[in-house]
Amino acid sequence: MADSSSETQRKLTTIFSADVQDYTRLMGADEEGTLETLKRYRDRMSRLIEAHGGRVVNTWGDGLIAEFPSVVEAVRAAVDVQNELAGLNAARPADGRMLFRIGINLGDVIVEGSDIYGDGVNIAARLQAQAPAGGVVISNTVYDQVRNKVAVGFDFLGPLNVKNVAEAVPSYAVRIGEGAGDAAEYARAAGAPSGAAAQSTGPGPLSGERLGPLAGVLPGRNAGQSPDQRRNLAVLGVIAAALVVINTLTWHGVFWAAWPLLALAYVAAMRWAHLQDRFDPRLVALAISALGLIGINLLSWHGNFWAIWPLLAIAVVAGLRWARRG
Repeated sequence: MADSSSETQRKLTTIFSADVQDYTRLMGADEEGTLETLKRYRDRMSRLIEAHGGRVVNTWGDGLIAEFPSVVEAVRAAVDVQNELAGLNAARPADGRMLFRIGINLGDVIVEGSDIYGDGVNIAARLQAQAPAGGVVISNTVYDQVRNKVAVGFDFLGPLNVKNVAEAVPSYAVRIGEGAGDAAEYARAAGAPSGAAAQSTGPGPLSGERLGPLAGVLPGRNAGQSPDQRRNLAVLGVIAAALVVINTLTWHGVFWAAWPLLALAYVAAMRWAHLQDRFDPRLVALAISALGLIGINLLSWHGNFWAIWPLLAIAVVAGLRWARRG
């Protein structure tokens, strides 16, 4: 008789575990709104995971498990996820922000179909539980692989005791963005032992303003609109105003600035679509493209509404997207 253990498939993989901080409170305040936001945020997260070569293994409640063949790409995906979700949360009231915690571990797992099991998964889940809202915590096995390969810093949080695992797992907080606050503050948010964050590695010094997506999460911080967002809007506004002034000063009966103004409006609208979280961003982008086509048709009007055909195609794509929404 064949040994059943020989049929067990195992592999070494990078496990990415995420869940929502205070999900029960958010559901108690607004069940339907929270569920809709969770779907949008998780869709963004899934797309970023896939873009970095990962695979979503499973989702349940507010949780998500993914795996990556590359440790480096797993950490890069986590940083991208937290940065993108921080942009979405900036437009929401402080008590309505949906903040994810992420834990990453490199370990040997049992494979059954499309699912993975074992201590490697359990450790990732415990690291996730240790992470502060909007933060990322990794195991020492991940740290050893990425410490010189990703453009972020790390703060040592100390050993983490994991159920059914004999030895404690050393853990590190990932510093995200241009900076990520001081190590002691991050460690307190993550619940690390006192003084555990004294060791800090990675590029750049620590300072009180280096908090990335944790801004507005830890006490005394206020997320608001990011400086990059304000700067981009200001630049577009200045360019638009300059074009109008130049057109006016060189007036010869033609408002030629309408074309570059339409292009600027399209860029600004697409940027807004990317950052907003009230509607499906893909449907919003399709609607903006449709309005852009109408604008082009009107500005080049010769008695023929040619935009009707691409608008019909956009309507079909939008309808299919809406019908398949989950």
